[in-house]
Parts: sequence; structure tokens; C-alpha cells
Amino acid sequence: MSKRSCLILIAALVASPAAAHVTLETKQATVGASYKAVFAVPHGCAGSPTVKIRVQIPEGVIAVKPMPKAGWNVDVVEGKYASEYDYHGNKLSSGVKEVAWSGGRLSDKNYDEFIMHTVLTDSLKPNATLYFPVVQECETGVGRWIEIPTEGAGHSESKSPAPGVKLLPKP
Repeated sequence: MSKRSCLILIAALVASPAAAHVTLETKQATVGASYKAVFAVPHGCAGSPTVKIRVQIPEGVIAVKPMPKAGWNVDVVEGKYASEYDYHGNKLSSGVKEVAWSGGRLSDKNYDEFIMHTVLTDSLKPNATLYFPVVQECETGVGRWIEIPTEGAGHSESKSPAPGVKLLPKP
């Protein structure tokens, strides 16, 4: 094997863990039902430990309750919804728009999950994919898992895909 071929192989092997990205554990959920969003974080940023995970909450997702995580702080950013939603007979016009876990340290050699309970409103379109953009901050570097494919485009073309869940119609 030539020196150049060896260097290319080493570069490919070093780059391959970065090809993994933040994903949702449950790939399908029903519109109009609760959804436990489990965000899997398989690595840091080019070897650097993860110190913060920020998840943007898409429109139509309400009643967000992040799960506390030992050793991490959890913060929420609230704001106005674009629409008003019915939730157990109450009208909701604002709520959680972003969840952030910080203050912990997830080694690049370890895997972890960040969890929140949500409700997927009836306003969401069945047979579509709902995306939750995630920013992964590390001691050195940032992973932006924020790319949402245009309709008809596949997720495989993206280098920084946002985690998504396929929405199923109500039974």
C-alpha cells in the first residue's frame, strides 16, 4: 500500500465516527398523541467531550417536559406558538420552544440519551417527517444537526441532518 493510500485510509477511518449524528430513538409517532423523544448522542465533536445539547421544538409540538439528567442542568426557552392548540380542554398559545441540557460532560468515548415528553398536536401532517434541530456543543467545537431536507430529498444527502420522526395518522 502506498503512503498516500495509507493516509487516505487513515483519514477515512478517523472521519467515520463523525458521520454518526444525533438521532431520535423512536422513528415513528402518531399525530394527536404523546411522544417520548429520546435523543441519542453517540459521540462528541472530533474527540472533544459534549458539554451542552440544545433541541429546537418544532411548531405543533406542545406540553414539552424535559427529563432531568444527573450531573446536567436543564433549561427551557418559552415563546409564542404560531397557532393556538387545544390541550385537555385548555387553549395553549405559548410554551417550550427550546430545551437545553448543560453543565455535564459526555466523553467522546461514551454514548448517552437526552429525553423529553411531548404531545404531537392534530395540526401536524400525517405521513410527513417532523424534524427537531439539535446543536451539540463540545469543549472544543460544535455539531449542528440542523439540516432539514426539502420535500422529496433524502436525509442521506445531508452531512448534518436534524433528527426526525415519521408522523403516522391517528388509528
